[in-house]
Amino acid sequence: MQTRKKYIFITFFASWLLLFYFGGDQIRRLAFLSGKKAAVLKNWPRWTDRSLLKSFADPEELQSDGGHHKQSAKARRESRINIYKHSRCRMETCFDFSRCEKHGFKVFVYPVEREDPVSESYLKIITSIQESRYYTSNPEEACLFILNIDTLDRDHLSIQYVHNINDKIQGFPLWNDGRNHLIFNLYSGTWPNYTEDLGFDIGQAILAKASFYVENFRPGFDISIPLFSKEHPQKGGERGWLYQNSVPPKKKYMLAFKGKRYLTGIGSDTRNALHHIHNSKDIISLTTCKHGKDWEKHKDTRCDKDNSDYEKFDYQELLHNSTFCIIPRGRRLGSFRFLEALQAACIPVLLSNGWELPFSEVIDWSKSAIVGDERLLLQIPSTIRCIHSDKILAFQQQTQFLWEAYFSSVEKIVQTTLEIIKDRLFHRESRPKFLWNTLPGGLLALPEYSTHLGDFPFYHLQHGSSPSGKFTAFIRAVSPVVSLSQPILKLIQAVSRSQHCAQILVLWSCEKPPPPRGKWPQTAVPLTVIHGRRQVSDRFFPYSAIGTDAVLSLDEHTSLSTSEVDFAFVVWRSFPDRIVGFPMRSHFWDSSQSQWGYTSKWTNEFSMVLTAAAFYHRYYHSLFTNYLPASLIDQLSNCEDILMNFLVSAVTKLPPIKVTQKKQHQEVAPQQMSKSTAVSSGNLHFSQRQDCLNQFAAWFGYMPLVHSQLRLDPVLFKDQVSVLRKKYRHLEKP
Repeated sequence: MQTRKKYIFITFFASWLLLFYFGGDQIRRLAFLSGKKAAVLKNWPRWTDRSLLKSFADPEELQSDGGHHKQSAKARRESRINIYKHSRCRMETCFDFSRCEKHGFKVFVYPVEREDPVSESYLKIITSIQESRYYTSNPEEACLFILNIDTLDRDHLSIQYVHNINDKIQGFPLWNDGRNHLIFNLYSGTWPNYTEDLGFDIGQAILAKASFYVENFRPGFDISIPLFSKEHPQKGGERGWLYQNSVPPKKKYMLAFKGKRYLTGIGSDTRNALHHIHNSKDIISLTTCKHGKDWEKHKDTRCDKDNSDYEKFDYQELLHNSTFCIIPRGRRLGSFRFLEALQAACIPVLLSNGWELPFSEVIDWSKSAIVGDERLLLQIPSTIRCIHSDKILAFQQQTQFLWEAYFSSVEKIVQTTLEIIKDRLFHRESRPKFLWNTLPGGLLALPEYSTHLGDFPFYHLQHGSSPSGKFTAFIRAVSPVVSLSQPILKLIQAVSRSQHCAQILVLWSCEKPPPPRGKWPQTAVPLTVIHGRRQVSDRFFPYSAIGTDAVLSLDEHTSLSTSEVDFAFVVWRSFPDRIVGFPMRSHFWDSSQSQWGYTSKWTNEFSMVLTAAAFYHRYYHSLFTNYLPASLIDQLSNCEDILMNFLVSAVTKLPPIKVTQKKQHQEVAPQQMSKSTAVSSGNLHFSQRQDCLNQFAAWFGYMPLVHSQLRLDPVLFKDQVSVLRKKYRHLEKP
């Protein structure tokens, strides 16, 4: 018996020794053994190679699981249910498609009353919609509705916070629980949690929101938009900063950040840790805690040094001279610096876990941004150093494309939002994602024209294809045909002899009827007369009779030889996205008048090629008619060719191309006028075109025309060699 007790005691003692040896640390954490709470222990993690592996974080940072005001998963779910009562909304369940069947995609904006408080930013949004081609003033025609109540700032501490929205919208007869409504929002929630609570029930409305949290985002229904400042331009916007490609593309600083550091509250963890990657050489990461009313109450030991270092660098200089820019979350997920980095061609490195990126439904952000993890901040420097120079340059180019296509103005942000919704409604005419992520972008590649890449003039180079080898001559006639020697008849004969001509269309814009078929010249290609509405914009209407990619636009008084036509067409096939032609004009800035000037002087520099004799792709007929608002087209007065040049340059960001011309083009004055009357009429015509130039620049929000000094001539043109060796020998004959 004594032996048995002895063995039991030895076994019990050995078990306790093993327990303390392998699990002593866990036992010491128990309160009844240690008398201390586990939270007091600050020596985790206990590195066995502490002397070899240096820790860049304080123990408090390693043990911290987030900000002081982070919500639990259950609290987030409850908050989400309260905010989005229709959290399962989809276009099929919460949108009435029947409203869009009769009149198409039309948008109605509730009339803004004088007593309605509307911020400058929301007014820009409303104005952009009212100036778009989708706007209607008749709610019966509308497919989509926009409130006249400013919902951008829903922080109840803000002076722009609108109270009692629920009561107001319930009184709207068109509200219908938010069905077919679109609500814009930039700021939601307030201190300390900054939840996505808007302070009113959005019902079944689509939410276009900045700083969208992925858990609250309803895919295929809501739209994530970028956060933009009140200074963001309504139209146009500045160009990107990458004017020319530098090889290698790396700049003075590899990675940079300069911004606020939050000492307490949500968003403080990420920014408080940014100082760990700062090396004062090629990585500049500067923060300041000197902001807010009571920053000194919460200042820590780093504040004074951080504030001192912060003043040594200029923010704009860092943007210009950095390859990558850190975009950490702030109080909310988004920040202004996201758009600032895109414009500066500083590749965004995003540290904002859970952020649904702007327009992620159509934009492939993997080609222009690095999506990092807030918890893996120390890995960012080594990650970006591994990116090859070729990819860096591709990223920079894509940032410039995205900035100018979708983000440089409030108008483009609003247009992109509307086009995404429109693509959802009309699936058969929706754009493939390739069009959204390649020049010129989704806003300028109209699905009404086509959804096949080969039908557009922009994608032949990427796919190794060429436009069709024939063209359609499109001649606008405004005078009656009374003589066989009239220029239009000679022009038809010269064009029809071109080996590349497929057909000739005559747009008859004269009050008198056209001559019978037997009075027109005999041609080897079909000749068709189309009756227009006698409006100058008729020449750019997308007529179904145009069956070729190339259109040769001509005026009735134009004089061209067959060789000139053949050579110009060959040049156009190499540049199918641009206007290629003969008569040139230019613009200039008149500082004395503080406006744009128009000149027809024969100089070495030009920015326009008149469509009196020019090739272009037929797609531009559709873009001219369907993209530009009717209000702009209807006010044309002999300026349609200038507007077409504006449009094509805005799309391509490139100048037109001038080719060899045997005879200088001149605008013909009416024959029956006296000399003095003709001069007076010419001055009036010139003045009208200059006014048009400024009106178009105002509508686009900037001057899209690009100057060029390039003229393309045939090989051996004007060379002192035998004419028999020249392909286009007739270009040099008197």
